[in-house]
Amino acid sequence: MRLKLLGALGVAALLAGCANDHPNTGIATGEGAAVQPSGPVPGSEADLVANVGDRVFFALNQSGLTSDAKATLDKQSDWLAKYPQVSVQIAGNCDDRGTEEYNLALGQRRANAARDYLAAKGTTSSRMTTISYGKDRPTATGEGEDVWAQNRNAITSVQ
Repeated sequence: MRLKLLGALGVAALLAGCANDHPNTGIATGEGAAVQPSGPVPGSEADLVANVGDRVFFALNQSGLTSDAKATLDKQSDWLAKYPQVSVQIAGNCDDRGTEEYNLALGQRRANAARDYLAAKGTTSSRMTTISYGKDRPTATGEGEDVWAQNRNAITSVQ
């Protein structure tokens, strides 16, 4: 009997020690709250897309960089300098007109143009790879110049 009484008193003492001194009023006090970062994680793919831009666009059948493309690549270069641990892949893409072979070659020229520009701005070439998807991975679907223009691009992605 004594053992049961001692056990019950021990459990009661443990529960009393765990009691919360702060009543739950439904009001957040900030105690124990984890700090949640706002926005994308710095140096991530989402950070690149949101704060810099991940793609540059090209004219029909062209792989030369426009002034808009260079401006985006300048921002990418600065971003890559800020995050030297990040490696990227640059994918060249084309609209769905033309042969598969032609579009693969054109997509590779577009990816190379972006890579070469970033390298000239100081990004180490060992941090960059290129690939051409030709017309196999459109970013926009449908027909017409607006859609085709969206698919003529080079997209930089974090690896």
